Amino acid sequence: MYYHASPTKALQILIPHTSNHGIPLLYLSAKRENTLPYLSNAVELYGKRSGRFPTGPYHKWASYGFTAQGILRLEEYYPHAVEETYKGIPGYIYTVESDKNIKKQQDIPDAFTSEYPMIPVSCEYIPDAYEAILAAAREGKITIQRYEEISDSKRQWIEVSVRQQLKETNRAEYQAFLKAKFSFLQE
Repeated sequence: MYYHASPTKALQILIPHTSNHGIPLLYLSAKRENTLPYLSNAVELYGKRSGRFPTGPYHKWASYGFTAQGILRLEEYYPHAVEETYKGIPGYIYTVESDKNIKKQQDIPDAFTSEYPMIPVSCEYIPDAYEAILAAAREGKITIQRYEEISDSKRQWIEVSVRQQLKETNRAEYQAFLKAKFSFLQE
């Protein structure tokens, strides 16, 4: 079984969409908990809350990594990012059966993709993504690296990376998000 997260209710078919990588794919995981971060997008949420709506799809934001054991680690790149992004946000986790069109994604543990639409066999309603993330963390299925726990070298990497992203993007809503969340951009 494979899992796919969406904010959209009652999907009868899961359709590949173009992501930041520019290729239309349907993203799946062999671990249900690894789909939880995709129930909300910090950039989209900021756009909705601030009234800065894009002309096209929102830039995807996913600040996570994996432990040496392959456990998903949500990383807060700015204070209270996890709570701010997920608290009170409902969504759905769809399950699909194994299929010959599902391919292993080499650079992310337990991640898979399909170039083809898939029909879900079940759907789980998640009333609050933040509570689901905290429950998965309590069960040891994911970890959360809070902003206060990030090392100085990681903070330096975040600053370099965010400055580079700001320089390279032409998306106004993504620029606004970065400037709002990272105070070092105001210096």
